[in-house]
Amino acid sequence: MSTRDDLDARTERFAHDVRVFVRGLPHTISNVQDVKQLVRSSGSVAANQIEADNALGDKDRLMKFRISRKEAKESGLWLRLLDLGNSDSLKNAQAVLNDEAGQLVKIYSTIINRLGG
Repeated sequence: MSTRDDLDARTERFAHDVRVFVRGLPHTISNVQDVKQLVRSSGSVAANQIEADNALGDKDRLMKFRISRKEAKESGLWLRLLDLGNSDSLKNAQAVLNDEAGQLVKIYSTIINRLGG
C-alpha cells in the first residue's frame, strides 16, 4: 500500500470515527450546530484528499492539500467546542480525535512544504 493510499484510508477513517463519536454526544443546542460543522469538515478532509489524488495539475493538487489542512484545523476546533457532559469516555474519544486532527494538519503541512507551497 502506498503512502497516498494510507492517507486516503486514514482520512476516511477519521471522518468515519467522527461520525461514530457524535452519535453519543448530548443533544444540546450548541452541539447540534457544532456537530453539523464537525461532520462537514471531517468529511471534507477525506474528500479533498481524494480530489488531490485526481488533481488536474500540480497547482490544483497543492490547493486540495491546503483545503484538507484547513478542514483538519477546523475539525479540531469543532471537536474542542463540543459539550461532552460529564462523560470520561467521550472526553477520551474527543482527545483521540483531536490528536488525529492535529496529526493530519502536520502531515498536510509537510506535504504542502515539500510541494513548494
